Amino acid sequence: MDVEPVEAAGCWIEDKRGTRYLDLYGGHAVISIGHSHPRYVERVTRQLRKIGFYSNAVFNPLQEELATRLEQVSGCNGYALFLCNSGAEANENALKLASFVTGREAILACRGAFHGRTSAAVAVTDQPAIQAPLNKTHAVSFIDLNDAEAMTRALASRRYAAFIVEGIQGVGGIRVPDPSFLQAARAACDASDTLLVIDEIQSGHGRSGKFFAFQHAGVAPDVISMAKGMGNGFPVAGILARDAIPAREGMLGTTFGGNHLACAAALAVLEVIEEEGLVERAATLGEELARRLQEEKGVIEVRGKGLMIGVDTDIPHAILRRRLTRDYHALTGCSGKNTLRLLPPLCISREEMELFLDAFRAIMETLIHERDELYGD
Repeated sequence: MDVEPVEAAGCWIEDKRGTRYLDLYGGHAVISIGHSHPRYVERVTRQLRKIGFYSNAVFNPLQEELATRLEQVSGCNGYALFLCNSGAEANENALKLASFVTGREAILACRGAFHGRTSAAVAVTDQPAIQAPLNKTHAVSFIDLNDAEAMTRALASRRYAAFIVEGIQGVGGIRVPDPSFLQAARAACDASDTLLVIDEIQSGHGRSGKFFAFQHAGVAPDVISMAKGMGNGFPVAGILARDAIPAREGMLGTTFGGNHLACAAALAVLEVIEEEGLVERAATLGEELARRLQEEKGVIEVRGKGLMIGVDTDIPHAILRRRLTRDYHALTGCSGKNTLRLLPPLCISREEMELFLDAFRAIMETLIHERDELYGD
């Protein structure tokens, strides 16, 4: 996009020309609590004045504070926290942990999945175009999302270290796993001594209207990977692994992961999420936004949970997205074959939501009229 942001606050960014844009994308769902949130800026700045970084060669009490706070806010009890730097790295470590503890090398994943661009993460990503020959040496099998029968049959072979699935498929077109599918996955993993890894990198930290999207299904994964909204722009990621997993010291490691600044950023995010009720806000506003979008002319289907919404229209998403940016200064994303992807900061107000709905309605009317003029009714 021909936008060069130089300043941002809340749900708005300003480019070098002084044009303000309503951010409905959050930089791939990274901006969770809003751009330049005062609480976030204050905590990160205060930490930087004290100490910004040292490696895990020393004790960092902020890591313990983050683990405790994350447990409280997420409701995920009985998990150990390992901190790293990016979503791809979180998934690498989740899969590596599963292979360590099971002694197996194969992984089961879903078609349409996106788990990252590093070696194992891209191998379990269903996009051959971004897999180098090196990545294709991994033993990976794919099933369709929500095909419980195929998943159960595959896991019964007892050859897989892990079954990895997104809480909600993001790049795959905002595809939501059926609760019954995740429940069947939990049962099949238990029966085959396979680790259930749920990737909450895009769908976590309140975006789905629950802290983690898998909580809609009432299951407990063995490993949860997270990133993006975890740091609100600061690179921080991690995995939560059930205490029952027999991990040993030195099994996983990192230089930058869990540094002082990263922990300060992640703690500030959790504090704001809880104090401002952003999980509940995502659930309420997301449901309303999805319902109203479904009523708009030219909309085929709306999918998602909370403020992770995919909108299929009868206008190519590349055209729709470009014209929303150019004509109405609204930033959106895209995914799947023809899905407009909405991932706004969780602090979005009802007034800002109305601004977007007005813009969406106007641009759809314009594009439909232009199409009909060109091709006939």
